[in-house]
Amino acid sequence: MWKRITERLKDYPERLNVARVLVENGLSVRNGKIWLNEIAIPAIRIAKVANVDRRTVNQTIKIIEEDEVLREIFKSIRSAGPSLRETARYLNFGVVEITPTDAKMPGILAQAASLIAEKGISIRQAIVDDPELSPTPRLTLITENKIPGDLIPKFLRIEGVSKVSVY
Repeated sequence: MWKRITERLKDYPERLNVARVLVENGLSVRNGKIWLNEIAIPAIRIAKVANVDRRTVNQTIKIIEEDEVLREIFKSIRSAGPSLRETARYLNFGVVEITPTDAKMPGILAQAASLIAEKGISIRQAIVDDPELSPTPRLTLITENKIPGDLIPKFLRIEGVSKVSVY
């Protein structure tokens, strides 16, 4: 997906930045407007976040809607819902962040989830950063209970894992 977006907007870094803001925030483009699910978002708000002017946002929308593939991609984007990453500590949940050596390595999520399940801990949420969109993609698992310290070396033994943070 990101490759297609970059190809189409490669000559316009400001427009590419607008597209990145849209994708990273789960914002769709429909009928000349930007949407967070069913809530219309003013172009000026996107412009501020993307550090461009409103016209650049509107030009980006126009390009997206003129390209058949981009139109379908951006029409279908939806927000993944609320993240518990920042509120976990206030809810007494556990959090483990795993940084991979290669984000495309299969099995990291499955093995990490298995280690947690073996301890009888329920996973409340899993957030996986897209390696095409994030310079340092991470797997974040939010758990019903705090992560026991003895799991850290086990996470680090998973093939493809370079760093583990527990809080």
